[in-house]
Amino acid sequence: MTRVGFLLKVRPDKLAEYKEHHQKVWPEMRAALTRHGWRNYSLFLRPDGLLFGYVETPDGFRAALDGMAGEEVNARWQAFMAPYFAALDGARPDESMVELEEIFHLD
Repeated sequence: MTRVGFLLKVRPDKLAEYKEHHQKVWPEMRAALTRHGWRNYSLFLRPDGLLFGYVETPDGFRAALDGMAGEEVNARWQAFMAPYFAALDGARPDESMVELEEIFHLD
């Protein structure tokens, strides 16, 4: 199992809406994430909009992202979420995740 941390930046003026949408993630999006090995997936948000994501996946982060890239529901979700993020420069949010290097793990 690969543990992955990643960063994104949510626009500060959109924080409340962003959090609200994550209280009701579409069932078909949740099912697609599960189908492509996203486990123990959590998002953490600072008041300034810095978003930290954590996920465990059996085949690595690239495989998990690639699997989702082929899902129609993911394309819709990414388009829906794009206005909430800062500095995407035309990319989808899932294409802009900055993966962090794991430097310590206490098992």
